[in-house]
Amino acid sequence: MKKPDQVVYDEKKGYNANVLPYGTSIGAPKIEVDNIDLWKSSNVKKVNHQFKTKFEELKTAYQQLMSEVEINHLIYNAKYSFEPIVGEIYHLYKESDEQHFLSIISPEQWNKDHIGSFVLNADKVWEPAQNL
Repeated sequence: MKKPDQVVYDEKKGYNANVLPYGTSIGAPKIEVDNIDLWKSSNVKKVNHQFKTKFEELKTAYQQLMSEVEINHLIYNAKYSFEPIVGEIYHLYKESDEQHFLSIISPEQWNKDHIGSFVLNADKVWEPAQNL
């Protein structure tokens, strides 16, 4: 049976105009698309702030890692004739010929160009002694 265009009828559901999320007659309210530009712009700012914050965290972590790599490279390439013990404090010095050497002698006990004091951790990574 053919129904007129203004009648909302579905073969399976029957008359269902009252459950549809949109108007089905000429007298129904006008369908308007929401203006989401304000929502987008405010959320883009929030997301960009989150990305910037995360980027700064990663940048700081990268710089810290590169500093650790540099310290370990410097110490592992320095001169020393002993096997360092994990957990002990060692001191890195620079000789007049720009060569680095590692020693157990503290900077207070002699007058050498002291670079820093370091501790070897269980992973065989050198860490600044003041961080412990």
